[in-house]
Amino acid sequence: MFEEKYEYSGWKNCVRLSNKSMDIVATTDIGPRIIRLGFIDEPNIFFEMKDDMGQTGGDRWRLYGGARLWHAPEVVPRTYFPDNNPVKYERVGKTLKLLQSTEQTTGLQKEISLVLGDEESRVDINFRIYNRNLWPVKFAVWAISVLDKTGTVIIPQEPYQSYLENLLPVRPVVLWAYTDMCDPRWRWGTKYIQLRQDPGMDKPQKIGLLNRQGWAAYYLNGCLFIKTFKFHGGCNYPDFNSNMETFTNKDIIELETLGPLSEAEPGSFLEHKESWHLFKVELDLSEDMIDRKIMPLVDKIITG
Repeated sequence: MFEEKYEYSGWKNCVRLSNKSMDIVATTDIGPRIIRLGFIDEPNIFFEMKDDMGQTGGDRWRLYGGARLWHAPEVVPRTYFPDNNPVKYERVGKTLKLLQSTEQTTGLQKEISLVLGDEESRVDINFRIYNRNLWPVKFAVWAISVLDKTGTVIIPQEPYQSYLENLLPVRPVVLWAYTDMCDPRWRWGTKYIQLRQDPGMDKPQKIGLLNRQGWAAYYLNGCLFIKTFKFHGGCNYPDFNSNMETFTNKDIIELETLGPLSEAEPGSFLEHKESWHLFKVELDLSEDMIDRKIMPLVDKIITG
């Protein structure tokens, strides 16, 4: 189902897509933003910043919540161009396209296209950034999902091998100046890295890494969100070669993926694709439970 002029959280001109099991809501008064993803009549897996709901206009960057599109590497003020103004949208077949006006300070223009599956709980997303300048610009497409409180991000480790099996490193794990590896929200497992959101802990945490497995997940109150994406071998990614990052503070937790760091010629674009999947499953987040309940779902998604 495709609904225009759908009112959501104070915005009167949202677009809602739904099938028998789930719905997704995109704003058009601001954006491009996807503000809701969830099962029908059930909570939003995305975070909503209460004070920002329904707000429009102005020069101050707002968190809002939901899923947003940025360009990396992160730098102030370039990255923080506010998405507070209306976007154009159109429906082409099953695809909803959301197009932002060109950013005055960067000369870049953001577009999010999405397709909701007819039956399954799946959304295919294409994040695209056009270079409207008269000169080349080097950047990476950066897709950020801002997820609701108290859940846990799950990131696959590279397959374990013993010292005798492999003497070489298998991937970088990147730390920020404020990353504290002793923080109790982290769980550094043999097979998975986990980061838990805790509203009682204000100190931010973040890591980046090169994720060749092509997936990561978020679990919250029986709802499992799996994000899949393509790893491009031989490419250079931002932030010491990170194609995936996760960040948390007292309000939010983010699950982020990045495309290769590339140069866009005038009039051309860079793009990055994700697929989102929702499942209902009960977990205790032990590695054995993840193996038994999450990995079969991931294998089915990736193998098609």
